Amino acid sequence: SRVLKNEGRSRKASQVAKIQAHPLQDINSVADRIEPNRFSNFAFEDSPDVLVLGGGLMAMAIALELRLRGASVRVLSRDRTAAAAYAAAGMLAPQAEKLRGPLSDLCFRSRDLYPAWSAKLEALTGLETGYWPSGILNPIYAEDLGAQDVGAQDVGAQRSSNPHPAFWLDAEATRQQQPGLSSDVIGSWWFPQDAQVDNRRLAAALWEGLAQTGVIWQEGVTVKEIEVEPGPNGRVQAIATDQGRFRATHYVLAAGAWSRQLWDLPVRPRKGQMLSIQAQDSAEIQPLRQVLFGDRIYIVPRQEGLIVVGATSEDVDFRPGNTAAGLNRLLSEALRLYPALQDFPLVETWWGYRPATPDELPILGPSALDNLTLATGHYRNGVLLTPITAQWIADWVLEQKSDPLLSEFRWDRFGP
Repeated sequence: SRVLKNEGRSRKASQVAKIQAHPLQDINSVADRIEPNRFSNFAFEDSPDVLVLGGGLMAMAIALELRLRGASVRVLSRDRTAAAAYAAAGMLAPQAEKLRGPLSDLCFRSRDLYPAWSAKLEALTGLETGYWPSGILNPIYAEDLGAQDVGAQDVGAQRSSNPHPAFWLDAEATRQQQPGLSSDVIGSWWFPQDAQVDNRRLAAALWEGLAQTGVIWQEGVTVKEIEVEPGPNGRVQAIATDQGRFRATHYVLAAGAWSRQLWDLPVRPRKGQMLSIQAQDSAEIQPLRQVLFGDRIYIVPRQEGLIVVGATSEDVDFRPGNTAAGLNRLLSEALRLYPALQDFPLVETWWGYRPATPDELPILGPSALDNLTLATGHYRNGVLLTPITAQWIADWVLEQKSDPLLSEFRWDRFGP
């Protein structure tokens, strides 16, 4: 059964609040432009069709997809600038990541959605998402040459006829593909279908989409408890927060690394440190032609000349801040792979928290409560999985429709 209510119901104009669009060109100044108490006079008793808990890409994309399908939607966010979306590099790299099993299937399908999905978002908002089918080059050092690369020329030829082709390039061909690589590189894998998106531009476009479609966004709200009705067939009754209680017909938990603070799920934060460098090449704005995905580092060029370098993966709970050791490792690995970076100015350093599960697969779909749906635990593939997650969650919430692959990502796969 659908949760969508009658859109013709009466509602006072004073009870409807729309978010204002705040472009995220400079992440350091975003917090200054958000008004956490802007909705303090909002009519809390008003109950939308769906209430989304979270403030990152996943929460925004789900809310927008639900709204575009006709549902009324409210989002409760504690601090959207803390979300993993703003700390990512935006790689769409199921092949470079060497994913396997159900996660590989899921990521390939989401990558295939990206061209049309991002174009739709750009048409809706008039903002660019930075989607760039640049391809990804995976340079290989001699010490990293594994059994899978032996006879790689033959394997590459075979893979070229697959739906998702990959090509082995020897040292000479690798340097033709990307001049300036280290002399330590002895070959590479080239994945022409892997791509990237500018995660900050994507967040800005989603934010603008929410504003234009009338999604209610309430920032600076701390959730204290998900209240559940007593009884064997429990349902979410309300969301208790520091700003009152909120009700809806259906609820979506999309709180990323903070999900376990709201519900009993095996999601933990994995801290990632990153930095950016500005290319300064006299011959061209961006000397890098594609993403460089090494075994210990990735270097992601933006078309306007910025270069994003990442990322550490640290099990340190929510410990904030960049560290000398973390940034040193990033710079050392990046300079080894692409030495020309040493002459480019450092622009920014930052960190964020990825939501990881024990098996590193996301948690998607229904929960133990029939009006609570889960969308969390995306770990390293949150940006990549945004389109398909939004699509699948909207399918389930509004139509109880489930893709067969969704069962691989159920919350109860971890056992009691």
